[in-house]
Amino acid sequence: MKQNIFKGLGIALVTPFASDGSVDYDVLKNLLDYQLKNGADFFCILATTGETPTLTKDEKQKIKELVVEKVGDKVPILIGCGGNNTADVVNELQTADFSGIDGILSVCPYYNKPSQEGLYQHFKAIAWATNMPVVLYNVPGRTGVNLKAETTVRLARDCENIVAIKEASGSLEQVDEIIKNKPDGFDVISGDDALTFPMIACGAAGVISVIGNALPKEFSRMIRLEMKGEIESARKIHHKFTDLFNLLFVDGNPAGVKAMLHEMGMIENVLRLPLVPTRLTTMQKISDCLKFRL
Repeated sequence: MKQNIFKGLGIALVTPFASDGSVDYDVLKNLLDYQLKNGADFFCILATTGETPTLTKDEKQKIKELVVEKVGDKVPILIGCGGNNTADVVNELQTADFSGIDGILSVCPYYNKPSQEGLYQHFKAIAWATNMPVVLYNVPGRTGVNLKAETTVRLARDCENIVAIKEASGSLEQVDEIIKNKPDGFDVISGDDALTFPMIACGAAGVISVIGNALPKEFSRMIRLEMKGEIESARKIHHKFTDLFNLLFVDGNPAGVKAMLHEMGMIENVLRLPLVPTRLTTMQKISDCLKFRL
């Protein structure tokens, strides 16, 4: 099977908006520069944290082109390509322009709640529709369905270009089951910042991170220390992040990280409906936490 190249700190890239609600492409370039200089190992674009459901087709294409131009071959780029209509996803994979992209992140079908066999056939069809590496994305809190460990392992064994799963089920038991039974070359990637430390301890290969947008240097240091076996040093950094982890998601994602980036003077605190900015009380707590940067 193909080997997974998406390891270490992956950035689940936000989409910065100007005060009028338009995409702020200049700020996006600055964010990419900042993250590249401070430890990003790969980027995940046009997915949940990027508010992709509220972007137009033209905006998505322009963001993709900007990231490809800015990042080049410095680090790999993963792009969101999924949905709950298998035929539409397959058609997109066969007709869209993926030049400069190194792999796709495909979320479990949402709303229609397929069975495990339905999930297997959905992802098998996606894998067969492309030669690119495919990273599965399991996030039951958003999709309403859990891709079980045995189904993940079955897909990894049967489809050579399914190279990893972004696991955001919140179950370390499920993560451990996948890692125990997976084929060589297939990896688990954390989809939950707060669980990244224990997931790497179980054998995960890295994280697709929300907090990495704002604090890539600090978070990548934790990951690198842990992967080198310097567990105690990594644990200390993990514990310094604990309060911020909670604050990032209390009012939803990416409201928390956008508030953090705004407090750091990097973006406007603007989201597109139906998402709204964090409450003032949360914003104040984020501001207080940032006064004690790692």
